[in-house]
Amino acid sequence: MPPGDLQNVVILGSTGSVGRSALSVVEHDGGARLRAFGLSAHSRRGELIEQALAFRPRFVTVTDPSAASEMDGELRGSGVELLAGRDGIARMVSDPSTDRVLTAIVGAAGLEGTWAALEAGKTVALANKETLVVAGPLVMDLARRRNAAILPVDSEHSAIFQAMACGGPKEVRRVILTSSGGPFRGKSARELAGVTPEQALRHPTWKMGPKISIDSATLMNKALEVIEARWLFGLEPGQIEVVVHPESVVHSMVEFVDGSVVAQLSPPDMRLPIQLALTYPDRVAGPCPLLDLTRAMSLHFEPPDRETFPALDLGFEVMRRAGTAGAALNAANEAAVARFLAREIGFLDIPRACRSALDHHPFDPRPTLDVLWRVDAWARQEVGRWKA
Repeated sequence: MPPGDLQNVVILGSTGSVGRSALSVVEHDGGARLRAFGLSAHSRRGELIEQALAFRPRFVTVTDPSAASEMDGELRGSGVELLAGRDGIARMVSDPSTDRVLTAIVGAAGLEGTWAALEAGKTVALANKETLVVAGPLVMDLARRRNAAILPVDSEHSAIFQAMACGGPKEVRRVILTSSGGPFRGKSARELAGVTPEQALRHPTWKMGPKISIDSATLMNKALEVIEARWLFGLEPGQIEVVVHPESVVHSMVEFVDGSVVAQLSPPDMRLPIQLALTYPDRVAGPCPLLDLTRAMSLHFEPPDRETFPALDLGFEVMRRAGTAGAALNAANEAAVARFLAREIGFLDIPRACRSALDHHPFDPRPTLDVLWRVDAWARQEVGRWKA
């Protein structure tokens, strides 16, 4: 992006943890390079109104019809245009003045906005890993056909993206995704049998929404990131590994064919990868704390406990199978997490329900987008009636 160019940014999911961090980056920028051009939320009407009045975007979109009707009139006179539903998302991301779209809607619901932005040829800052888990080959093909860039926002994929700049694609031997291990690192399956939602939501490092926090506790978050990495970076399944790194300072690593390992280090703060995705190819001073390597510190690495946390192996299996497997796993996991948070199933039942859906779903090796949505609906229904 040429120096001095102002980037109009649409943030899908602006009231979530990633969306709020993105607005913190925009606020720190002070209008020098970034402008919040469009914001969207599902049902957090009050918070979206506050954001709209603080940042004065061109558009805001509410995807929940009841919340949209309640907002009618509250933004009158502000210069902010209120939109609603899928059409509102599509209008914001495809507007000729939109430069970058940050997709931070949680779950498979984020695929539609990402797809519309890529269809319009926009640069997408991708914080919604489910987009590539569900439809990786189709999404990457669309980006190529529309000459649209996808820049990773997940800290792990941002780290890989940065490290890969040190060599060519054919020089990469493997990528190593790091995991904090979540709140239950070192626990046995017996100790996890009675875990409550409150316990699972207490992540030791990151502040995230409830669904992602539960995914981190089961290691399903890392399973989904494995699948995302394959499609985002064009890797073979054998080129991806996971290690547990509880300090969350090394965000991921790339090993090259000569044996060199390049890692990206920083304090655990999502604003850094968000800012990079919004200002790339430039690096600018931001709001994040700096890593002080002059003080004594230790960094630890260990293999993940795949027996206690079987969700991780589901991710590797889906990465190898491809086809509709990603849509089945993702939808099953979203439904299972919702049931766990509602106290309908136990913590250890989440990967069991996902295993069942993955094993029994109508597999298609080369699905269309419509087929993927049908598998998504099927898996949610199956997990909704699944019994331990």
